[in-house]
Amino acid sequence: MFDFMQPAPHIKRLSDAEIASQYPKYRLQVFLSIFFGYASYYLTRSNFPLAAPHLIKHLGFTVADIGNVRAALGLAYGLSKFVMATWSDRCNPRYFMAIGLIMSGIVNFFFPWATTVSVMWVLMFLNGWFQGMGWPPSGRTMTHWFSVSERGTKMAIWNCAHNIGGGLIAPIALFSLSTYGWQGIFYVPGLICILLGFGVMASLRDTPQSVGLPSIEEYKNDYPYVAKDVDIEKELTVKEILFKYVLNNKYVWLIAIANAFVYCVRYGILDWSPTYLMQVKAMSFKNSGWGYLLYEFAGIPGTLLAGWMSDRFFHGRRSPVSIIFMVGVLIATYIYWQNPAGNPLVDIICMISIGFLIYGPVMLIGVSALDMVPKKASGTAAGFTGLFGYLLGTVGASSGMGYIVKAYGWNAGFYLLMASSIIAICFLAFTWNFKPTIEDKKAV
Repeated sequence: MFDFMQPAPHIKRLSDAEIASQYPKYRLQVFLSIFFGYASYYLTRSNFPLAAPHLIKHLGFTVADIGNVRAALGLAYGLSKFVMATWSDRCNPRYFMAIGLIMSGIVNFFFPWATTVSVMWVLMFLNGWFQGMGWPPSGRTMTHWFSVSERGTKMAIWNCAHNIGGGLIAPIALFSLSTYGWQGIFYVPGLICILLGFGVMASLRDTPQSVGLPSIEEYKNDYPYVAKDVDIEKELTVKEILFKYVLNNKYVWLIAIANAFVYCVRYGILDWSPTYLMQVKAMSFKNSGWGYLLYEFAGIPGTLLAGWMSDRFFHGRRSPVSIIFMVGVLIATYIYWQNPAGNPLVDIICMISIGFLIYGPVMLIGVSALDMVPKKASGTAAGFTGLFGYLLGTVGASSGMGYIVKAYGWNAGFYLLMASSIIAICFLAFTWNFKPTIEDKKAV
């Protein structure tokens, strides 16, 4: 039944002239496919925080209710990103990624009909599960089409899909709200995702060998250190992936734990900004929505800078740049918290600063996961870090922060965010010297 999901078979190799002309074209094609495909995932993931004030107003939900529903996304996404990743490493990303996007879009059509917290929680859990089918096939695609020494920069560019999708949801939500009411905040993004899911299915390709090209390592003469003792083209069993390359890898554990606290800060600021700015800083929905957009779009230059720095100045070492950026996040979060109401420009600048800085570590931790394992285990490694990021980090930012704010106020919520920044820095420091490349660039 699922035979079409199997990795695409290798075909006869093209001539050298064809390889020279076709490789750049295919690299651009698959990159654009996973870029716009993953950006679309964010339309049905980031729309809920913008709908949250309307759910509180029209359906009588409390802040804690919103936090619990949002936590369902983090719980399901974290589990799915790991469980489905072990499947994605043995699947054709062309279909795997597209199916998840289409199903997430379909689920969003049911949200406006859910008038109870329990029903909405179930729908959000389903949405989160399908959302988990986006990153792992993207990671698999990147490791097969882009070599380790260029991966920091290329992944930084791809990672901007987070910000494009997460930022565009603000004007889409404003349009949907004015045209279709608050229900449109779910309907319009859902429809876009369904349509773009079919676009991914039409444009994405599996491995270079499946279209007659050599491996990226051969093409770029760039071989990863983690593959020095293995056949990098051999498809691995689930047991090998999990117990040989992921669960027994201390570096993967360290960045996974760090990821949990980075995500707590990321979503603690992002998800609660519309509610926090409207309730505490007396901003309008329109202004808080634009702050939400600028937070996301500021992450684009920050992500590009982080990826370039890790390749250019640290020769593939990702943690030093992550630590530098997280120190900046800590400072900007403190100013955002302490700025009194009535100074909206300062709040917006702080959100821009946090957005600029936080997405660098988010991206680089994902790149580190790909660097630390053979490419046939890349989806699972990324899924493992995502498990920690979403299961612990996002749930902490959603339910944890919701309950803390309800019980002790917003000051306690910011204590949680600042402590998370410090803990993330500490765990990243343990991977400071990890370097992913074979320096002499030779296959072994």
